[in-house]
Amino acid sequence: MKNIGKEKALQMLEQMVRVRRFEEGCLKSYQQKFITGFCHTYIGQEAVAVGAMAHLTPTDAYVTSYRCHAQGLIGGLSSREVMAEMFGKITGCVRGKGGSMHVFSKKNNYLGGHGIVGGQIPIGLGAAFALKYEGKEGVALTFFGDGASMQGTFHESLNLASLWDVPVVFICENNQYGMGTSNERALANPKVSDFAAAYKMKGYEVDGMNLEASYNSFGEIIADCKKNSRPALVNVTTYRYQGHSVSDAGLYRTKDEVKCWKEKDPINSFYKSMEEQGWIDEEGYKALDKEMKAEVKDALDFAKESPWPPMDELTNHVYA
Repeated sequence: MKNIGKEKALQMLEQMVRVRRFEEGCLKSYQQKFITGFCHTYIGQEAVAVGAMAHLTPTDAYVTSYRCHAQGLIGGLSSREVMAEMFGKITGCVRGKGGSMHVFSKKNNYLGGHGIVGGQIPIGLGAAFALKYEGKEGVALTFFGDGASMQGTFHESLNLASLWDVPVVFICENNQYGMGTSNERALANPKVSDFAAAYKMKGYEVDGMNLEASYNSFGEIIADCKKNSRPALVNVTTYRYQGHSVSDAGLYRTKDEVKCWKEKDPINSFYKSMEEQGWIDEEGYKALDKEMKAEVKDALDFAKESPWPPMDELTNHVYA
């Protein structure tokens, strides 16, 4: 914990709790039919994005899959504008055109959530190429699930990233399942970092249920990537507590399996570590949790009260 410090630890704990409560709000709102279409929550995986994105600077870029709410919040979007986007309202971060799977922010260099499995991986590669081409110091974080490692875009992007020496970190959020199929049944080798050797780049294994480990590991990986303008592949072991999407009951998993992973909960374990350091107590944590719940309630009220996009908005922002 000494590598993190009290101030940074409190900031990251707040981010994880914000994401958790926000996603719980999304889950309930989807069940109440305020959110329609598809909705994929990040509950259980918070330490991955929080640990990695803690090292980003204003010139860095990041992109992810359809499980994209957390990266938007961590990157600086408000709970109000992300929740309004979930509801399809004009006050959303994409003016109601993106919905749950396409959170995006130009001002934060957030290149969005992408609905096509593996479709975001070449986008992350392109962002890294742009940084190198324009002579800027930076890195592109490219998040994807273990199911995407079977896609051609994954292998093509790793190959080009290595050939071109671009600063991109490919982050596999290995939550053990591609939709309802265990990666043990779908992947010949679930240890996705092993693919790094085939493309002459560094491969890493990171514990995504431990924020301290995630933060420290990504700090070293990102610094190396920037210094040497080389790509890296990271396999992050994590777990989603909910189904693939809110409509997925997750009947392909046993209750004991889910319970086992919840015992490693990243928020609870990090809070306990902070408590041992004397950086927070139970009263302080309860106050933080109460604040985040109030923030999410405010975001939900804002989204419900916000207007729908007018019809003339339909053709705006279609072409550059």
